[in-house]
Amino acid sequence: MAVSSPSSCSSPSILSPLILNTKTNLGSSSSNSSPFPHLFTFSSSRTNNRPLSLIVSSYTKSENGLASKDKKILLEKYGYDVDADDYFSQSSSKSKRRKEQPKMKRGKQVKEDSAEEAKPPRTTHKLLQVLGGTARRTKLLSPKGMDVRPMMEVVKGAAFDILQAAGGCPASLRPGRWLDLYSGTGSVGIEALSRGCSEVHFVEMDPWVVSDVLRLNLEATGFLDASIIHTVRVEKFFERADQFVGNSGPFDYISVTPPYTQVDYGVLMRQISESSLVGEDTFIVVEYPLKTDMLDSCGCLVKITDRRFGRTLLAIYGPTWAQKKRR
Repeated sequence: MAVSSPSSCSSPSILSPLILNTKTNLGSSSSNSSPFPHLFTFSSSRTNNRPLSLIVSSYTKSENGLASKDKKILLEKYGYDVDADDYFSQSSSKSKRRKEQPKMKRGKQVKEDSAEEAKPPRTTHKLLQVLGGTARRTKLLSPKGMDVRPMMEVVKGAAFDILQAAGGCPASLRPGRWLDLYSGTGSVGIEALSRGCSEVHFVEMDPWVVSDVLRLNLEATGFLDASIIHTVRVEKFFERADQFVGNSGPFDYISVTPPYTQVDYGVLMRQISESSLVGEDTFIVVEYPLKTDMLDSCGCLVKITDRRFGRTLLAIYGPTWAQKKRR
């Protein structure tokens, strides 16, 4: 390695990017007087009081010439107060340009931190209606698409006809409290209110469905004051049932209309049967898909009916006295 002026460097060398301007007269120096005899040699001259240009050259293959530590020692030897990290740790201009260039893919610029495409807004339509009771023929909102799947009207109508007959009053439901699990649009609970129930608890986990569908349907039918909405998962509702419902006792009716592929019916029915929300006179309406095995009983309740509507099946559990009355 050698340090020399551009004119005195006789051997081939790689010029370092380090070029120093100094007003100090370094004088001439040889390899014997160099503070780094094994690393550097110095050759300098000063003419016309011009600042001396000191060029550091290196025979190493490093693209940055001298190591940062050696350069710092050299500068400090001649009175320069510099920070090696500031002067010698910078990446080359070529690497900077390479980093600053945006990524390209098939001739198109790709943004690294591109935001996710916004989902289209969710919308509703009025394809449902109340089938019987005081709010009969009132249109109900339901979301477009398959993210919420209301109970088909033919299934809903059959379920309420069976419940009314089993309760001994074919014209209307026995007065009582209804728990609508996985309520979605609220069409089942609203049907119950229209046919004589005094209070309905709706359990729905989707805040948008609650605010833009369920609540609007309750306002349209005039049943908002008789309704209590729980925006929570069904599993959490059962875990904290005493907190949500209080000491009101078991419900008279419970409807279960979950998304088919997102629940384990065995676990769900066991959780319902072991809950304090189910009493000896409770009726439970369960909608379930094909190839699903449903037990003949749910706790102290027996299966009153099990009917099929295309790919949808309907099971109703109730007290033993209701089964005898229906026969």
